[in-house]
Amino acid sequence: MLKVIVATIITLPLTLCVPAIAQTARDPYAFAAVADASRWTLLNVDAKSMDSAGRPALHLVSHGDSANGIIGLALPKGEVFNTGVVELDLKGKSLRGNSFLGIAFNVSDARQFEAVYFRPFNFNVDLPFRDRAVQYIAWPANTWEVLRKGKPGQFEARVANVPDADDWFHARIEIKAREVKVFVNGASEPSLVVERLAVGGVPRPVGLFVDTADGFYANLRISRDD
Repeated sequence: MLKVIVATIITLPLTLCVPAIAQTARDPYAFAAVADASRWTLLNVDAKSMDSAGRPALHLVSHGDSANGIIGLALPKGEVFNTGVVELDLKGKSLRGNSFLGIAFNVSDARQFEAVYFRPFNFNVDLPFRDRAVQYIAWPANTWEVLRKGKPGQFEARVANVPDADDWFHARIEIKAREVKVFVNGASEPSLVVERLAVGGVPRPVGLFVDTADGFYANLRISRDD
């Protein structure tokens, strides 16, 4: 059983671009170390490590919401990423408007990043909401509101191989120089394929994303192409 640790973190500039040791993939991260400021940088979020049905997990609670320009981020220090694959297990909830969780990458600071996140409460509902189950954004210019209004249907989609909205599901996010693909629960076809709307090309921090409410995360793996 993992010891429960709570960390309340203030917003601060990122000083995270510390070269990581060259590797193909990282083992699942030690969420129990989330309170260690030398291991994790947490922005606008409360974090608690726990054991969920035998699964080492991290519970994140956002300090605010995207409507007010606040997104919660949990970023492993020393981990920088350009292109590759991020995989993890996620658990949200079916309560409408209270579950937005995923990953952030190409992070410059708390307001400039790309992200892929899920709205589990839209997994098994009627249209048009079902087509808003997974979302790509690129802050600050391309928020979900801007993309939905200006490019409807291009940067959000329904989830293939639909999971239970209140249960764990697995996500695989493939990030290339110009494209992002999102796969759920081992599906052979992606739920979402988008053209990136931010300039990458530089290794930057990568980690966990939560908006408005809370979410659970487990088995984070980061594999880099280089």
